[in-house]
Amino acid sequence: MSVFLDNAATSFPKPDAVYQAMDAAMREVGVAPGRGGYRQSLAAARIVFEARSALARFFGVSDSSRLVFTHSATESINIAVFGLLKPGDHVVSTSVEHNALSRPLHLAAKRGVEVTFVASDPCGVVSEQEIARAMRPNTRLVALAHCSNVTGAVQPIAEIAHIARRGGALFLVDAAQSAGFFPIDAEAMGIDLLAAPGHKGLYGPPGTGILAVAQGITLEPLQVGGTGGSASAPEPPEQMPERLESGTINTPAIAGLKAGLEFVEATGLDVIRAKETALVGQLLEGLSGIAGVRLYGPLQGERGAAVSFNVEGHDPAALGYLLDAEYDISVRVGLHCAPDVHRSIGSFPEGTVRVSPGFFNTESDIDFFLKALREIIS
Repeated sequence: MSVFLDNAATSFPKPDAVYQAMDAAMREVGVAPGRGGYRQSLAAARIVFEARSALARFFGVSDSSRLVFTHSATESINIAVFGLLKPGDHVVSTSVEHNALSRPLHLAAKRGVEVTFVASDPCGVVSEQEIARAMRPNTRLVALAHCSNVTGAVQPIAEIAHIARRGGALFLVDAAQSAGFFPIDAEAMGIDLLAAPGHKGLYGPPGTGILAVAQGITLEPLQVGGTGGSASAPEPPEQMPERLESGTINTPAIAGLKAGLEFVEATGLDVIRAKETALVGQLLEGLSGIAGVRLYGPLQGERGAAVSFNVEGHDPAALGYLLDAEYDISVRVGLHCAPDVHRSIGSFPEGTVRVSPGFFNTESDIDFFLKALREIIS
């Protein structure tokens, strides 16, 4: 019995429609969008346009040209950070960020940007009052993850968006763990820059991501080159999304992402979240009943679908290895590309065992995992 419980890294399996859409895009279209006036190229451009429009509607972006395709949420964050910030600017972030955000901010600090990392509580939740206290007259950006990939802790982004707006700063949200799980309306929630991957809660393939950029914000491109239009100009185009989309778009992957989004919408975000929340509840209850287990993050209330724990006297890496080798159960162990989170919750440097069920998991999968863990630690 093979059980995949690492959906916080990449959701698996994908809906069948995702595989079918990618195969059709390769076999039946197979060319670059925006690089020709012939039928195949126009068909590729139509795939990209329809996917962009659908994602813009899903995330509450009224102008779909402000939604940029990237290869990952990491690339989206890099475009936002390095395209916006200048030496002398100040950023407020938190002590519980993934490296996708913390590393660009540390690099920006080396280039003259001031960064304040606000500490979280022991569960990984940051107080909006602490965010407000960290604001300065030169604060250009407030940047943080909506939901932790380690603890499942959810930040109060509506309140933080209000604080950022009141202080004259822009608000960047890393939605890697929340897109496709929590409803997100960027414009209604006051999110100026929204970064999300396609390969997690949206059920698209790896190598896909989006960056939504609010009206009135002009970012310097992270890279420049061919855009299919404005070819005679030596500078990158001003119009969006071409300004931030140099190079050939990955049309088959975007076709798969569109199919993944259609699955989410057809199934219902509330249905997906209810099932994953029930599996997380089953997991938390089962782990709480095992002697020696220490759970991290919120145990009650709103949370994401990632559960981290350790077992007294057992190395998390060894537990992960045994779960895989002896039971064919896939979990994530270590620091999960988020060492600052582990420093904040007290699990550094060993990290934790992370279990992240997805929509295609079952109650039987969780029962099997709990049984396997009991056998290993006994």
